[in-house]
Amino acid sequence: MSDTSGLTTPALVDLHLAPTDKGEALRSLAQRLVAEGRVTDLDGFLADVAAREAQAPTGMGDGIGIPHCRSAHVTRPSLAFGRSTRGVDFDAPDGRPADLVFMIAAPAGADDTHLQILAALARRLMDPAFTGALRDAGSPGAVAALINGEEVPAVAPEAAPVPSPAPAPEAAAPHGELRLVAVTSCPTGIAHTYMAAKALELAAARAGARIEVETQGSAGTTVLAPEVIAAADAVILAHDVEVRDRARFAGKPTVDVGVKAAVNRADDLIAQAAGLVAEYGGGTRPTGAPVPGPRTPADEHWAQRLRKYLMTGVSYMIPFVAAGGLLIALAFAVGGYQIASAPSVLGHFDWTSSHSWAAMLFQTGKASFGFLVPILSGYIAWAIADRAALAAGIAGGAVSVAVGAGFLGGIVSGLAAGFLVLWMIRWNVPRAVRGIMPVVVIPLVSVAVVGFLMFVVVGSPIASAMNGLTDWLNGLSGSNAILLGALLGAMMAFDMGGPLNKVAYTFAAGALTTAGTTPDAGSLKVMAAVMAAGMTPPLGMALATVVRRKLFTAEERENGKAAWVLGASFITEGAIPFAAADPLRVIPASIVGSMTAGGLVMAFGSTLRAPHGGIWVLPLIGSPVLYLLAVVAGTVLTAAVVVLLKGMRKGAAAEVPESPVAEKGLAGV
Repeated sequence: MSDTSGLTTPALVDLHLAPTDKGEALRSLAQRLVAEGRVTDLDGFLADVAAREAQAPTGMGDGIGIPHCRSAHVTRPSLAFGRSTRGVDFDAPDGRPADLVFMIAAPAGADDTHLQILAALARRLMDPAFTGALRDAGSPGAVAALINGEEVPAVAPEAAPVPSPAPAPEAAAPHGELRLVAVTSCPTGIAHTYMAAKALELAAARAGARIEVETQGSAGTTVLAPEVIAAADAVILAHDVEVRDRARFAGKPTVDVGVKAAVNRADDLIAQAAGLVAEYGGGTRPTGAPVPGPRTPADEHWAQRLRKYLMTGVSYMIPFVAAGGLLIALAFAVGGYQIASAPSVLGHFDWTSSHSWAAMLFQTGKASFGFLVPILSGYIAWAIADRAALAAGIAGGAVSVAVGAGFLGGIVSGLAAGFLVLWMIRWNVPRAVRGIMPVVVIPLVSVAVVGFLMFVVVGSPIASAMNGLTDWLNGLSGSNAILLGALLGAMMAFDMGGPLNKVAYTFAAGALTTAGTTPDAGSLKVMAAVMAAGMTPPLGMALATVVRRKLFTAEERENGKAAWVLGASFITEGAIPFAAADPLRVIPASIVGSMTAGGLVMAFGSTLRAPHGGIWVLPLIGSPVLYLLAVVAGTVLTAAVVVLLKGMRKGAAAEVPESPVAEKGLAGV
């Protein structure tokens, strides 16, 4: 293992962590990192930690919390440690508050050596002797020595010894020569990835099974050898991000879960793998082109999985929306709206005619738009059942377009294709048939069934619903339009890039598919309102840091400079550092401003065909002057409200220090 010297220092250790609130505990530990020069921007770093916390809880159970992130505000890989008497709630699966809190801070561009140090530490957290020694340590220096690997904790007599990797004969009895491979991965690739790997290794040793784990983390990946995969009886995939090169494991009995399931119940996963091997006839490894296993983490709620499926489809659809929408908007700008009726440029293209160039842009953009629903449908299906479901999903999306069911039909066909193929993958077919399942049987049956479903069963009702939605959007006017714009604005500002923000954005991007070539379609107004509402929170915070500097710390004023550019580029997340530091004042102010901007855009009738770009796509916005007026109004109102709310604090202007670290100094360090 690499030398871990310097990962932490006694000054980064708090043996009496007082706050029981998670946010306050994180701030307390982060302030130590700032004071030691390990972090340059307190609020920016805390925003990155909060973004990681929002992805999934970092409570590991057994009284351990490991908040962590990679951040541009970190100067070197570091760890701040807190030991709490009353505990801090990190939403651990066992409900136990964390009395040991490890705040791991990694630079955005950390090198492999430093990341390997953090990975090694994450593995050590699975050792009860190590955590027990930390609970018993009497000084910050002793804790720092333990974490840095300068002192090996003695195993307490009552602690269970770490099992030997070599299985004893009696331990091997339950599963015989069970051979497993596994892959672990988490969003940041720093902690959970390696803790899950260690937990699986220990659990396999207890069960008398052999396991090799590929950790797809930030510290680099040692890829499983093809012969090891070929010899394996079953596969365990413990992941919160997509497994790279997943097709290597196709046809193997597979346990597919989230990464925290491996950390918290590794023994159960080993038992599940053994059960699948028995079900498949002793781990018989089929030949031929096998079918990839399903991708359904067992510890996720069905609503979370459904959202993940839908957002996967939307994420693959958005580039087609952006390219097609911008090309059509440029075509209208060059050739006018009558360019929509121009003849095909095939055989009629004049290099010197702007009309021909405009027609070419329009027809190319229209072709790109033609892929929206098939891509949406196909990748929803892919998210559910992997590559085997792509054909049925894309075909179902194409049928949805043909029958006029639009993007709602694409969602239905994608879900239908994905779950149908997921069910077919689990068929227990004869070994001779397995080789042709993915290339003949599954595509043939799934495309036929989904086609029948869309043509005969649900296509027409969904088409009627889509026509109704289109007519409603196109007919929006007056108070109805303003109310919709205000509602979408509130959703954009409430969590600034979170689920509600993404729902509003997805609704607007999906509505673009119904716009056609109508220059003032209601769906184009919806997209314009959503983008304006997403721009105002960071712009409002930036303005507030200029007009009332004393209400903001030095770090917040620096963040305000970046927020100008982020807000102008429609990156709502630029307001997150301010919201993380003062959510009770920043979030309400942002909501008020975004509701104003969204409502005004709908009232003015501004339109937008591009799904992104901020002020950089201003020439493509309908009624651009009024649109800018709506953004300015929302920005000013956001700034005014946040200044008012901050000014109502006791002695606000006089008592806010230049830096929260400067205020507290090194007290308690």
